[in-house]
Amino acid sequence: MYKIRVILDTKKDVIRTLLVDSSSTLEDLHKLIAKVFGFNGQEMASFYRSDDEWNQGEEIPLFSMDDAPDALCMATTTIEQNIEDPEEKLIYVYDYMNMWTFYCELIEVTKTTTSELPKLILTIGEVPDEAPEKEFKADKPEKDAFDLDDDDFDTHFDEFDSLDDIDFDKY
Repeated sequence: MYKIRVILDTKKDVIRTLLVDSSSTLEDLHKLIAKVFGFNGQEMASFYRSDDEWNQGEEIPLFSMDDAPDALCMATTTIEQNIEDPEEKLIYVYDYMNMWTFYCELIEVTKTTTSELPKLILTIGEVPDEAPEKEFKADKPEKDAFDLDDDDFDTHFDEFDSLDDIDFDKY
């Protein structure tokens, strides 16, 4: 039995702690997370393997778009195949139009089983009416010899007004 903490990526704490059978599929976990957070479970979703810093890794989609027989998808992948030790993590994204993002962390593994699984054991906070807006930022790459800023661009190309000014015979 796994105890999994699921945290909605919002400014206010919105947390659900679940008890699940470790041999359940990620599709089962997807349906459970959708249910306990008040969603209908009908939107596309994916789990992503994650490291300790919550960096997004390999995708495990709800449905595989790959024809390969061993392609990853939630229906054929168990929870224990993806997280098996406490503190291992998954990122869960529900509804690609709204990008509800959740952080799932295995917090306890027990050998005992109960017939009442899955089970919601802790609820903290209310789910907002709308998904929090995501801000995607890329690290600014270091400038190399081929980078031009606005001043460089104007300097190199200021004599060019139209294609009529180019003498194509030179090239």
